[in-house]
Amino acid sequence: MRVERLDFETWEEGLPERGFEVFHTSEALSVLDRHAPGECYLLGGYRGEQLVAMVPLFVRHTGGLRIVSSPPPGMAVPNLGPLVMPTSPKQRKREKVNREFTEELLGVLDADAPRTLVRLLCPPDYADPRPYRWNGLSVEPAFTYRLAVDTDPDDLMDSFSRSLRREIRSGMDLDIDIETSGVGGGETVFRETAERYAEQSEAFGPTWPYVRDVIEELGERSRVYVARADGEYLGGVIVLFSNDAAYYWLGGARATHENVSINSLLHWRIINDIAENPPIDSVNQYDLVGANTEQLCRYKSKFGGELTPYYTVESGGVAMDAAKGAYGLVNRVTERL
Repeated sequence: MRVERLDFETWEEGLPERGFEVFHTSEALSVLDRHAPGECYLLGGYRGEQLVAMVPLFVRHTGGLRIVSSPPPGMAVPNLGPLVMPTSPKQRKREKVNREFTEELLGVLDADAPRTLVRLLCPPDYADPRPYRWNGLSVEPAFTYRLAVDTDPDDLMDSFSRSLRREIRSGMDLDIDIETSGVGGGETVFRETAERYAEQSEAFGPTWPYVRDVIEELGERSRVYVARADGEYLGGVIVLFSNDAAYYWLGGARATHENVSINSLLHWRIINDIAENPPIDSVNQYDLVGANTEQLCRYKSKFGGELTPYYTVESGGVAMDAAKGAYGLVNRVTERL
């Protein structure tokens, strides 16, 4: 196994057909390269001439520390981390590729150095983080909800909670228009979200130029949904798409109209579009992005999605704990949506 730095074209060509996150696409990574702190490294693991593993990393130096992260902090990226694409379906060989890539990667990163800190938020499809633990890093599970949208939406509604079904049906009787919008609608959603954080005296990492570039660069992989009544803006959501899933990214203010949650109506429209009009035919899941905050889970669980684990891999010790607090390594934005 050898690890090499890739250019964006080689990265794009190496992506598998399924199992990657929307921010693994070269379009999204190019936006992060322009806006995120630190330098972007696209690394690939080769066995012979075969590309069998990939990981995007962002490296920055601050406070005497060298911080290696995937995703970069403060950019509202829920998951990034490694992709492993072994050529053999055999479990033993898959584990060997994963183990060899992890060991070689950590060696290239000099991850054992006392002032090097590593933090990865792995994608849900990366199911075996054990080699990182075996090499001295901590591995902890986290969770999201993923709703399989593989049936008629009206049948899917049966999996929703009774209160959610009642709310959506009540909303259908109201004069509320939910439409897809472009960059202009995206800016409205962004401003509203940023104002909500400011009202709660909480930091909001993404900037409008960054969010604008994400919408524009992703093209068909992004949609902005805006709800209005009599022309008045009620709320909106920015949705991003990988080849597998739609992601509830930014927006979703807790607004109501005639006692009906605008969020619930937006989600219902998005679910219908995944079933009937997805931008990519293979999309068949809706990721509600985050199932780690008890209060938010009470709402998100109403959609009947499957609780799906992913893994956080990070350096341990006092230095890492200090970095989380002092340099904002923990990205809370996506968990608050």
